Amino acid sequence: MNIEANHVPYHDNNQEEAIAAAFRRADWAAVKELASVWAQNVDTDPRPHFALNVVHLIEEEFGKAWQAHSRCLSESSDIERVGGWVNAMRSRYPADSVIHLIEGLFLAQSGKSEASIGSYQAAANADPHSPYPHFFMAQIYQRLARSEEAIKAYREALKRDPAYVAARLNLGVAYQEQGRLEMAIPQYREVIKLRPHELIAHTNLACALVEQGKIDAGIEEYKKALAICPEDAEVHFALGGVYESKGRKDLAKREYEEALRINEAFAPAATALGWYYFEKRQFDIALDYFSRAVKVDPNDAHAVFGIGRVYDEKGKPELASAHYEQALALEKNPERKTRILNFMDKVVG
Repeated sequence: MNIEANHVPYHDNNQEEAIAAAFRRADWAAVKELASVWAQNVDTDPRPHFALNVVHLIEEEFGKAWQAHSRCLSESSDIERVGGWVNAMRSRYPADSVIHLIEGLFLAQSGKSEASIGSYQAAANADPHSPYPHFFMAQIYQRLARSEEAIKAYREALKRDPAYVAARLNLGVAYQEQGRLEMAIPQYREVIKLRPHELIAHTNLACALVEQGKIDAGIEEYKKALAICPEDAEVHFALGGVYESKGRKDLAKREYEEALRINEAFAPAATALGWYYFEKRQFDIALDYFSRAVKVDPNDAHAVFGIGRVYDEKGKPELASAHYEQALALEKNPERKTRILNFMDKVVG
């Protein structure tokens, strides 16, 4: 008996055609299903992983998109193979908006960011109602530090889909980077209305409110973020910093400790605790925290400077001076660099 008689052989070409057709229909569920089957049958082919990457980007699943990217666009041979497939689709369907969009996503993720803009423009021209070309074009403009063009493109995306969360969130970030907090804050608030458990919207809103001087409102937003994700070390650290700015060192210490509990390698929290104990004149504990920070991040100038201060207090001026010099060389922040210099002029001479 021939057990292979009824077996239908698997052909990559069948999947290529089916996925191309699903792309053109913008049937993302079908693309995901077809690409998943293709990937399971031919694990070494980067093309199904690129198709999954595209779907994840469209569906705002950016973490999953990055995972798929590592399996389709990290090697030059994979880029060449995926590029050949994308070029073939564009040649067959030169007027198709989705195919131009896919070409833009391929170019943007394979080291050709500026070239992708033309593909996104072509996609937008072919389908004036789609928000996606404008959104992904805005991301490129933001990456290229062309902030006004990024803002304009994000706004175009939102004209076409006011509920496009990623576009609204990124628009808020673009405004905040320009210091236009009065424009950023409404974007974050709208995102929270659309998606109440969007962690980044709460943390960005908290940061913007604090920058505006609305400290208590910012603290409340950080607390909401922690209600959504209690195990986020960065949010605990940020909240600690706000408490410290209010003079609530006890609450700040608690948040820094929580950040370190969650992530033992979170150097900024260790540095902050070092300064907390330094101000309490508990120098041995402070030194332990500063050393812990430097072990994780040898370039942490603030921690290195803290070690110097501890050695000064312990009557070890040579060790202190060496750490001040090291901190000065490491420090990138101009204001902190000036403070170190002023301190050295005053104390070291």
